[in-house]
Amino acid sequence: MADTQQKKPEVFELNNGTMQVKISNYGCTIISLCVPDKDGKLSDVVLGFDSLEPYLQGAAPFFGCIVGRVANRIKDGKFTIDGTEYSLGINKPPNSLHGGFKGFDKVVWEVVDYNQGENPSITFKYRSYDGEEGYPGDVSITATYKLTSKTTLRLDMEATPENKPTPINLAQHTYWNLAGHNSGTILDHTIQISAQHVTPVDENTVPTGEITPVKGTPFDFTVEKRVGESIHEVVGLGYDHNYVLDCGEEKGGLKHAAKVKDRSSCRVLNLWTDAPGVQFYTGNYVNGVVGKGGAAYGKHSGLCLETQGFPNAINQSNFPSVVFRVGEKYRHSMLFEFSLE
Repeated sequence: MADTQQKKPEVFELNNGTMQVKISNYGCTIISLCVPDKDGKLSDVVLGFDSLEPYLQGAAPFFGCIVGRVANRIKDGKFTIDGTEYSLGINKPPNSLHGGFKGFDKVVWEVVDYNQGENPSITFKYRSYDGEEGYPGDVSITATYKLTSKTTLRLDMEATPENKPTPINLAQHTYWNLAGHNSGTILDHTIQISAQHVTPVDENTVPTGEITPVKGTPFDFTVEKRVGESIHEVVGLGYDHNYVLDCGEEKGGLKHAAKVKDRSSCRVLNLWTDAPGVQFYTGNYVNGVVGKGGAAYGKHSGLCLETQGFPNAINQSNFPSVVFRVGEKYRHSMLFEFSLE
């Protein structure tokens, strides 16, 4: 544990001449990502802060980071593996959220590889110890961000349990606004999600265990539609739901998760992944956060597409398992592909 304290939070840049991404080793956080619009003008399309200070002070509602050991909610912060019950920190009462009080988003990762050039990349590493935030076993994690083409960012995450079976479910938690981070809400963005089913939630946003069709509901994004079109029909403050990725085309071992489009800039983001689900979240709890350049981020200022194992899968036997045993390896990849349309 001591060595983690000595590494200092820094910011690194990946730049291939068309796309510029700034990433910190604090939480593996994407701080800015600039891509051109229809006129070739670069804009930063992720919510965040100008300096690392607000991240370190906890001002970010998970802006841009990797969350873990288990993303999303674990009901009552409890689960059982092989007859042993584990209790986690209840940081979002009555549940544990995104790894607890000090999840992977709030630690300094080690930089083990950093390459500039045509396909710049950076690899971060973190070792999570047995009992950290209540989770069992030591786990070694790596995350590699790479610009694989002029306008494509790839993220590959791997995790290896070293001595005990443990749940592992990492997610990338960037808030996107394709019109520019400071351009207001994302309600006029259009989105298509490659999912015919969703996992309904209880009053504390934890899946009930059901898997229900989206057809005929406000959750149906099988065909591109405005984010804001049916948002008022959703119980609560907006979308914060796990979609079952079951109808996307495949490419290079990854399936299509979602397509987001901003008509004003003509920017499009296509997201590809090998995870079974994606959490579609419309920034419902963002409220008066002062971000980059003094921009005021309010409700629905950005949207998140967190590819993941299903939330609370550790307590739902009918969901794909998120438990990994010694000798097994967790792998999770995603591709953020930008274009103009």
